[in-house]
Amino acid sequence: MSELINVNADGRALTLEFAWVGPERASLQGEAAEPLVFLHEGLGSLAMWRDFPEQLCTALNRPGLVYSRPGYGRSTPRPAAERWGLDFMHLQAEHVLPALLAALGVTGRYHLFGHSDGGSISLIHAARCGARVASCTVMAPHILVEEFGLVSIREARRAYLETDLRTRLAKYHDDVDSAFWGWNDIWLAPEFPQWNIEALLPALACPVLAIQGVNDQYGTMAQIDGIAQRHADTRLLKLPACGHSPHRDQPAAVIAAGQLFFASLTPA
Repeated sequence: MSELINVNADGRALTLEFAWVGPERASLQGEAAEPLVFLHEGLGSLAMWRDFPEQLCTALNRPGLVYSRPGYGRSTPRPAAERWGLDFMHLQAEHVLPALLAALGVTGRYHLFGHSDGGSISLIHAARCGARVASCTVMAPHILVEEFGLVSIREARRAYLETDLRTRLAKYHDDVDSAFWGWNDIWLAPEFPQWNIEALLPALACPVLAIQGVNDQYGTMAQIDGIAQRHADTRLLKLPACGHSPHRDQPAAVIAAGQLFFASLTPA
């Protein structure tokens, strides 16, 4: 069951939905007590992860923190008239996530696990605020805008207006229009092709595991290859017969890769 917590981020009072999963933090010591923080996709929420965070954290024997960003799930909705700018992921990485961690008493090291927009936010956070980030796992992250992905985002807009997509998403968001239009409007804004975080990647100071499906409809391998080109301590996993959500398409492969990755972080 998720909980709610009030935080102040970037001068705004926000209510954020969160849940702890996996082993109890209090029962673990040392590196095993360092939580894994999950950051969801652009249309996601805490609930849309389903039981994957619990499965992964149990396999890694460490606690997990899952939350819904503002505008999603049970968190503070986006005001109807508010339009996100090119810095919307930076605001989440540099203000909202640090405020949540502080409010929950996470004062030591932690690991990031981000999907899609959440992967991009993880990379920005690790590059800009990352002295305490022990590792960063990203699935289908975005480091630049590709026309290939924008085609799928335009199709998502059509589906939201013409099919049952809105009804299906409404199960996971208190204000489904807040979630959908916040994401879709900025990604399809005329200025959005300027968005790019490649210049931040050399500032990463932690190991990175970057995962992408070969059949991802929102991005090509240029996304994770670009991370490896700019950050030497990057492991790549390219999954055949896999789309934009590796944790749903091939959860066992993602968990196995996570176990190998975390084993490599632990000194012998």
